[in-house]
Amino acid sequence: MSEKKIVSIEDRIPKLKQARKKKANRRLIFYLSIFFFLIFIIVYLQSPLSHVRTIEITGNNNITDEEIIKWSEVNVKTNIWMIDLELTERNLLENPVIHKAEVSRDLPSTIRIQVEEHKVVGYLKRDNLYYPVLGNGVVLDDASQKEYSGNSPLLHQFTDEDVLHRMAAELNKLPETITSLISEIYWLPEEDNPNRILLYMVDGYIVDAAIRDFSEKMEVYPSIVAQLDPEVEGIIHLGVGVYFEALTEEENSSSEDTEINTSTE
Repeated sequence: MSEKKIVSIEDRIPKLKQARKKKANRRLIFYLSIFFFLIFIIVYLQSPLSHVRTIEITGNNNITDEEIIKWSEVNVKTNIWMIDLELTERNLLENPVIHKAEVSRDLPSTIRIQVEEHKVVGYLKRDNLYYPVLGNGVVLDDASQKEYSGNSPLLHQFTDEDVLHRMAAELNKLPETITSLISEIYWLPEEDNPNRILLYMVDGYIVDAAIRDFSEKMEVYPSIVAQLDPEVEGIIHLGVGVYFEALTEEENSSSEDTEINTSTE
């Protein structure tokens, strides 16, 4: 029968003391690490190291980087951790040019601002200058052009601000494939139809319509034109019913107005 090795208490005490000392040292190192880490965080937050150094802006065409920075209320002296991203986005959306805004941090010191502007739906001509009109009806007075680009229709005689806003809203609903076909739009109010507008199309046709439900009715324009003789110029009337009125003397003398089928089936 083997004998059990007996360790005396005198032999165990040094080992216990050594284990306790190691445990105390580890605990001390842990607390010191936390202490110095907190000191580092405090120093970092109070120092220029935590300030924004770069503001990167994308998506803007009609508003400058400087204006966006001003509206965001962020600058290179702002603590990057103190920026409320959602509040900054709300600040940017107060600018009438900006439709959407997204703000994010790119550590260690960069703020990224991505904006989406309201699209330009037309141009107003004033004093031989062309002013962009946005989809929300805002006229960019600081972005005038000496020459008409032709990318969006010219808007004539829209002297009423409310009417201009409603016209812009309707144009904003239209796809670019339709708006690109419109050359000019005139507001021609009548006593019984204050919303009357006249459109001159790039394909030579004239469209007599109204601002109300304009976008809905204009979406079928390509299918309307497909039913017409391209050699005959005339006016397409978009009202309760849709019909074509020829402008040439030959057509006027030999035929009546042509009704147009607007069914998409």
